[in-house]
Amino acid sequence: MPPRGDQSSHSISGPAGEIALPPVRRHIPGQRRNERSRPQAVLIDTTPLSMPLSALRPIEMRPVRRTCDEPLFHSLMEEHHYLGYEQPVGEHLKYLAWAQQRPVACLAWSSSPRHLGARDRYIGWSQPARQRNLHRIAYNTRFLILPWVQVPHLASHILGRMAARISADWEALYAHPIYLLETFVDPERFRGTCYLAANWKVLGETTGRGKDDLTHRPNRSLKQVLALPLHRRFRELLGAESR
Repeated sequence: MPPRGDQSSHSISGPAGEIALPPVRRHIPGQRRNERSRPQAVLIDTTPLSMPLSALRPIEMRPVRRTCDEPLFHSLMEEHHYLGYEQPVGEHLKYLAWAQQRPVACLAWSSSPRHLGARDRYIGWSQPARQRNLHRIAYNTRFLILPWVQVPHLASHILGRMAARISADWEALYAHPIYLLETFVDPERFRGTCYLAANWKVLGETTGRGKDDLTHRPNRSLKQVLALPLHRRFRELLGAESR
């Protein structure tokens, strides 16, 4: 019986027996990163804020996920963070820091990468323990002090405020606490000074391969891996093997 339909829609054999796929006939909107709709700009006051931290206070940390301020968060990240805005996948929280009735900083937190050698060695857990407890680590994907805000020590102050509240906020939304915070710092761009001032620790470097790598060869710049325990028994709570 002859095949049904247009044979041109089927794959055919290429050179040396390779399979040649037919041309893509339809793109799904938003499937590729460069086709996703980007956040719309939100106009705000950009008058410079330059003062000591004591003069800027009080600083209010507001979770903005599923609130009327979430579009503002997206806009500020897209416009002023060098990586732009990227919608997190899985468990995540977003915060705006406000002072003098103006936003001064943005932070995004999400689920932790599955495989991170420097972190896994620091914790000392097995693969089964990592699979069980990875959701108890929060990854700081974005941290932005708005460019017109020039306040010494503001970044480390905000990181300290986050460390004091994020576990409770996470548990309120996802019904489990957080025991460790982690992030990456690109040493070609930043020194990570604010993290170090907030007692974060450098654990090592990434492999430069990315989470979906199939070549086992570096394909991006190496990043420093930094972490901050939120509980003195974090290793035990994350299922680490006894040392």
